Amino acid sequence: MKKIVILLIAATLALPASAQLFGRKKNAKAAAPDKMAVDTSTSANRVLELMDLVRSNYVETPDMNRLSEEAVKAMLKSLDPHSVYIAAKDVERANEGLQGNFEGVGVSFQIVSDTISVTSVISGGPSEKVGIMVGDKFLRIDGDAATGDSIKNDFVFKHLRGKKGTTVVVDVLRQGKVYTFHIVRDKIPIYSVDTYFMADDTIGYIRLTRFARTSVTEVRKAIHDLQKQGMTALMLDLRGNSGGYLDVANALANEFLASGQLIVYTEGRESPRHNYRSNNYGSFRKGRLVVLIDEGSASASEIVSGAVQDWDRGVLVGRRSFGKGLVQRMFQLKDGAQVRLTTARYYTPSGRCIQKPYDDGAEEYQKDVSNRYKHGELVNADSIHFPDSLKFKTAKGRTVYGGGGIMPDVFVPLDTMRLSDYCISVRGKGLFNTYSLQWADAHRGQAEVVDFETFVANYDSFGLDSLFAAEAIEKGVVRDVEKEALEPERTARSDKYMQLLLKANVARNLFGIEYYYKVMKEMDDGYNTALKQLQTK
Repeated sequence: MKKIVILLIAATLALPASAQLFGRKKNAKAAAPDKMAVDTSTSANRVLELMDLVRSNYVETPDMNRLSEEAVKAMLKSLDPHSVYIAAKDVERANEGLQGNFEGVGVSFQIVSDTISVTSVISGGPSEKVGIMVGDKFLRIDGDAATGDSIKNDFVFKHLRGKKGTTVVVDVLRQGKVYTFHIVRDKIPIYSVDTYFMADDTIGYIRLTRFARTSVTEVRKAIHDLQKQGMTALMLDLRGNSGGYLDVANALANEFLASGQLIVYTEGRESPRHNYRSNNYGSFRKGRLVVLIDEGSASASEIVSGAVQDWDRGVLVGRRSFGKGLVQRMFQLKDGAQVRLTTARYYTPSGRCIQKPYDDGAEEYQKDVSNRYKHGELVNADSIHFPDSLKFKTAKGRTVYGGGGIMPDVFVPLDTMRLSDYCISVRGKGLFNTYSLQWADAHRGQAEVVDFETFVANYDSFGLDSLFAAEAIEKGVVRDVEKEALEPERTARSDKYMQLLLKANVARNLFGIEYYYKVMKEMDDGYNTALKQLQTK
C-alpha cells in the first residue's frame, strides 16, 4: 500500500491511515459479492464509457486530462465540503503552510506602486545572510524587470522561490542606490506563533495562527520565555486559526491537560473509534487559562478549545467557532495528485460533534458565517439557539452544546462600530498598507524610531493622522461629513480605530508583525475581555 500522508489543513482533519481508498478491510472475510463493490464497478464503468464517448465523438478535440479532473472534483463536491482534489502541480503549495517551511530566499514583501518592497527579512535566512534589508525595493530578479503593472504575487513566488541550493540574482534599490545580491535559496521556516508577550506582570499572551509541524515547539518556547518573565496565567489566541495537523492539535491540547485525559476521539463507518489522550508532559497544566476563539477558529482550534472547555480547564472567550468536525485522510494518486477524503467525524471529550450542517450544498455552507452576521449572531449571543438534543455536560457539570461549532463561555460581540463608510473606503484603497510602508521607509533608521519604545513615545509628534487624511483626499477618498454628523458615536469609534490601525501598520513595517498586535490590543475587545477574566480573582 502506498504511503498515506496524514494532515488536517484549513478546517481539514487527518486520521491514521489503515485502508486503501477503495476495497474492503484487510481482515474482511471472503463472501458473496457485496452490493457496494457491484455498485462501484457499475459506476466506474459508466464514467469510463462517457469519457470514451467524448473522446471518440465530440465535435472538437477534448482535453481529457481537464475533463477527468473536473469529473473528480464534481464527484468529491457531492460528498461534503471538505473532501477535495488537489492537482499534482498544486500539491506543494497546498501543503506548504503546514509543513512549517518552504524553499526560497526568506523575505516577506508587499507590492506598492508596482514595486516589490521588502517588509521583513527572516532571521538567519539566505536574504539576511547576504545583506537584504527591510525597505529594499526589487528592481530586477535574474535579469527580469520586477516593476510595473504586470508584477503580481505570483510573479514574486515564481522568481524567488525555488530548490534549496539554487541561486537567484536580485538588483535592489536602497536609499537611491542600486545594489546587486546573489542569494542562495534555502529552507525557510513558516512560523505559527505570530507574537507572544506579557500582558501584565503575571499574564502572558500567545497568538497561534496555524497548526503546523513546528507549532508545538514554538508554543512551548513562548510559554517557557513567558514563564521566565513571571507568567502564571495565559491567554491563548486561536481566533482566525483555521486548523492544521491532528497530531499537532492533540500535542498542543496536551500542554494544558492533566495526564490521561481524553482530548478527542474519531469514529467513522470504516474507521473504528480511536481515542487521543494527554500524557504527563504538558508545559502549562496548572496556571489559569483563557482561550480566544471566533467564527474563523476551525478544526484543530476546535479540538483544543473543546478539550479545554469540556474538562473545565479554562475559559473560552469570543464567538462561536466555525464548526468543522469532519476527519479527512490524505490519499496519494499515481500522477502525483492528492485527494483529501472525509473518513470519520471527531468528537470532543463530552461526546460533542461540532460539525455544522452541510446538506444544503457547498455554496450555503460557505455562506454560514455571513448568515450568522445577517441573523445578528455575531453581535448578540441571544440570537444563537441550540436544541436540547445537542446538550452535553462538562467535567464539572456545566451545560455545553454540540452541532455547528463551539460556543464560548464568555461572548464578545463583533465590533461593527469601527467600520464607518469612510474607513471601509480607505481600507479598500489599500492606503493603510501603502502609506504606512512609505512613511516607514522614509524614516527607517532615524533616532526617533530607533526602537519600538522610542517610536511609541514620539508617535504623537509625527502628525501621521493629518498626513494620512491628506493622502486619502489625494487618492480620491472624501468623507461624507453630513452622514457622519448623523452617526457621531460610530464616527468617533471608527476614527479611533483608523488612528490605531495606521500606528500598528507603521510599527509592523518598522519592527515586525508582533508589534502590530502590541498596538492593536488597545481596541481588541476579545483580548481585553480575556485579560479581565484572568485579572479577576
